[in-house]
Amino acid sequence: MGELYPPIEPYEQGMLDVGDGNLVYWEVCGNPAGKPALVVHGGPGSGCGPGVRRYFDPERYRIVLFDQRGCGRSTPHASDPTTDLRQNTTWHLVADMEHLREHLGIDRWLLYGGSWGSTLTLAYAQTHPERVSEIVIAAVTTTRRSEIDWLYRGVGRFFPEQWERFLAGAPGTPRDGDLVGAYARLTGHPDPAVRERATADWCAWEDAVLSGETKGSSQPYGDRPPAARLAMVRICSHYFAHGAWLEEGALLRDAGRLAGIPGVLVHGLLDLGGPPDTAWQLARAWPDAELITVADAGHLGGAATRTHVLAALDRFARR
Repeated sequence: MGELYPPIEPYEQGMLDVGDGNLVYWEVCGNPAGKPALVVHGGPGSGCGPGVRRYFDPERYRIVLFDQRGCGRSTPHASDPTTDLRQNTTWHLVADMEHLREHLGIDRWLLYGGSWGSTLTLAYAQTHPERVSEIVIAAVTTTRRSEIDWLYRGVGRFFPEQWERFLAGAPGTPRDGDLVGAYARLTGHPDPAVRERATADWCAWEDAVLSGETKGSSQPYGDRPPAARLAMVRICSHYFAHGAWLEEGALLRDAGRLAGIPGVLVHGLLDLGGPPDTAWQLARAWPDAELITVADAGHLGGAATRTHVLAALDRFARR
């Protein structure tokens, strides 16, 4: 199975002023003369952790990581209820990525992302295809409203008791109502107790969807530090309540813009939160993409998913 590279530390980091009062944290590690690669984290609002640095050969890659607006080490932080999220949209993040590329003097870079990070990767690459050399995606999503509805309503048929609790966390919301929008309002409530309860209820639902993968060993959402958890839920609900500011199906419709960009898509067949049909549809629409389905993996991936991602990144390092 694929082995991660040894831990490394950044040789350069900073806070990039991207406008609207936002400072975006970024860091670079690996080989300063290596192939540029950008890590696009998930969530939205999760922030970027040090572990993902280890997916890249540090002798061959110049690895760029950043925390998207409002989360991680970027400021202002979305855990502060006074932080205005109106300037935090998919298209602001695409512009931030381009600003960062220019700031670092990079002509073209490989993009690696998973889950929400795959949506943002696709949005950036379809907007700036001339700036993208290759793409590697794990846990493919395009954040269509149909995908959002599945994650926060449809998959409830597998977890009926937990979904009823999730619904009850937004009192007054009809069973077929805008549950995500209700949580977006609750996580921006002036009362900290209301915000904390809504955050806990959201995380409990997300962890329920992942429970078949974690087997109770962890709670990937609920185990996060309080401020990081609140920022993530506030940003997630904000993005998903707005359909990520994407026309429905736009990233699949416009996948032809990626022609000539080699891609590897790795998706678990047991991914309940993001069923495999999205990855399959993207692979059909993107002529240069290779789809790898992992029979025993879910949304969080695992050893086999990691092996395929590492193999793709090692292969592209030689291009």
